[in-house]
Amino acid sequence: MAYLRIKEGLRVFSFFPRAKRNYFLMRIKDCLNKAVFFCRFTNNEFMRQYYPQRIVCLTEEPTEMLYLLGEQDRIVGISGFTVRPPSARKEKPIVSTFLDAKIDEIVALQPDLVIGFSDLQAEIAKQLIEAGITVWINNHRSIVEIMSMMVQLGALVGKGGQAESLVVEIQQTIQDIELVTRTWPQKPTVYFEEWYDPLISGIQWVSEIIALAGGIDIFPELGKESLAKNRIIADPQRVVERNPDIIMASWCGKMFKKPRMVNRPNWDQIAAIRSDAVYEIPSEIILQPGPACLMEGLPMLHDIFQRWASHKFHT
Repeated sequence: MAYLRIKEGLRVFSFFPRAKRNYFLMRIKDCLNKAVFFCRFTNNEFMRQYYPQRIVCLTEEPTEMLYLLGEQDRIVGISGFTVRPPSARKEKPIVSTFLDAKIDEIVALQPDLVIGFSDLQAEIAKQLIEAGITVWINNHRSIVEIMSMMVQLGALVGKGGQAESLVVEIQQTIQDIELVTRTWPQKPTVYFEEWYDPLISGIQWVSEIIALAGGIDIFPELGKESLAKNRIIADPQRVVERNPDIIMASWCGKMFKKPRMVNRPNWDQIAAIRSDAVYEIPSEIILQPGPACLMEGLPMLHDIFQRWASHKFHT
């Protein structure tokens, strides 16, 4: 049928005056050229030149996100605290810690984008900007902001769709967990310790993850504070008074020493310590404000809380 229509169209076209035929042919050719240009312009390989080609990551989360998106070839420098993915430390030069950076080495790498995190890296950002380098500093603290960062970073490297898909997977995990925890008659109270001297409670995204996983943060008012100094628990007796069912510790990458915690004065009165519900959570999957805390940290906390609920309500 389509062949017959084309044949009939060509027959009718042949009766047009030469000038009109030439006009229509020029219009058709112009439309085809525009279609070819549009296809080429929207092709990922063609557009790739407009995205950042040489990226330095001053913290771990953008490095992990770029690896998840398959865009690790764009990375030319990473933080010394990067452990995810393990291959990053073998493949990429280390150019910074969290508070310090090798400015000259970063400049020598000729990055077209440097990605950092928080106001604590403001001085690093200032020096790089003065050297003529484009810098993107994130300052996210909540789960929603973490997912926003993931989508924005994906868009920056032409992988917005893939980044959105990762966020959809995370949202589905959150919904699945909520279907489980809504059936619990009671949720465990949780103390999260980010540092031991002085005691520092969990930051906002940690407090939110505790809630999503099925727990109740015993210091929710401190979780809203972005600065660690504002989350200090000056009197350890406050933890005893709030008597958490579960204790979680993640000492900013430092090895957790359980005896140091459980032997604190009066802490033997805490329910979590009496029932040995004290857990170390790897810093890289809970204190990193990126995909790891939501893709691995959240399920890990939920598993711990679920074991608590099963023991409490089925024994």
